[in-house]
Amino acid sequence: MIRAIVFICGAVVMSFEILGSRVLAPNFGNSVFVWGSLISVFLGGLSAGYYLGGKVADVNPSAKKLGLIIIAPAVLLVTFPLYGAPVSDWVFMKDLGLRLSPLLASMLLFFIPSVFLGAVSPYTVKLLICSLHTSGRTVGTLYALSTLGSIVGTLLTSFYLITIAGVKFLIMAQGVLLILISIPLLFMKLQCKREE
Repeated sequence: MIRAIVFICGAVVMSFEILGSRVLAPNFGNSVFVWGSLISVFLGGLSAGYYLGGKVADVNPSAKKLGLIIIAPAVLLVTFPLYGAPVSDWVFMKDLGLRLSPLLASMLLFFIPSVFLGAVSPYTVKLLICSLHTSGRTVGTLYALSTLGSIVGTLLTSFYLITIAGVKFLIMAQGVLLILISIPLLFMKLQCKREE
């Protein structure tokens, strides 16, 4: 189940990034500045999430805490339609220029969810490493699944989902999906015999 969660979170983060371009488009267009802002903010969020997730994982890791890490961005995504357009409109009205405006809007809308989603991979690594002898394989498998999920999320969203469902619906659906996968974690106990 943990491996499936890593795959799904990888798919959601890239799908959310693709949808982010549509969120910003009404106010800021689809320019290279918008895409540069989006990609930078998501990479920055993931980078912070990798660091913080690894740090948090070193303190009594548990499936319940992983569930809470996933619920946080889930709530942000489910409620995104309530604040997404107003925040984008507010930044647009500030008229900070072609570069700073989409960058600030991206920071406000996408940074925090990407931090939490970035924390999932290092946290799951800590949960699943039971043996130092197999730690390399465990880390490799989880990061491969996360990246594979990102590819699937990118292709599904850009090729199919965005044409059959609205941006707001898709973002909310991603939030619901994250809630559904996090609930079992709140009641799950992961145990493994760690080898020295």
